[in-house]
Amino acid sequence: MMTGQDSNRIISVNRLISAPPELVFKMLTAARHLDKWWGPDGFVTETHGMDFSVGGLWRYTMHGPDKDWPNWIRYKEISPPNRIAYDHGAEVGEPAWFEGAITLEAEGDATRITITLTFATAEAREATVKHGAVEGGKQTLARLDAYVTAPLTQA
Repeated sequence: MMTGQDSNRIISVNRLISAPPELVFKMLTAARHLDKWWGPDGFVTETHGMDFSVGGLWRYTMHGPDKDWPNWIRYKEISPPNRIAYDHGAEVGEPAWFEGAITLEAEGDATRITITLTFATAEAREATVKHGAVEGGKQTLARLDAYVTAPLTQA
């Protein structure tokens, strides 16, 4: 159960995607897929290295309309096809900005994907919200939905 204080440190977005959890999970496991949809509208993701394993690191840059954003994700838990937990930061060598979790739940023939970000403080969460994280998260999941349901994606 989440307390009120905990909820002040959390951002969560979700979307129902018309594909089974196994296929949606696959789109989270390889740079060739992630580079096609990860990030908000107007952004292009470029992977520099990816080790999709517990303890592994995904290093990438999100090229935005006005700025490049370096990122890293270190995987803490991988439970196919239902959950990925990770630490997420900017420059390699810097501490993580937040902890993330992606969960996938079957809903009939579709999948409910939820991305939850937990920040150390309410202030850190609020600063991220001011940079458009909620809308960006919704756009990212919409891009995943479009990608995973495209006819050629499943190859």
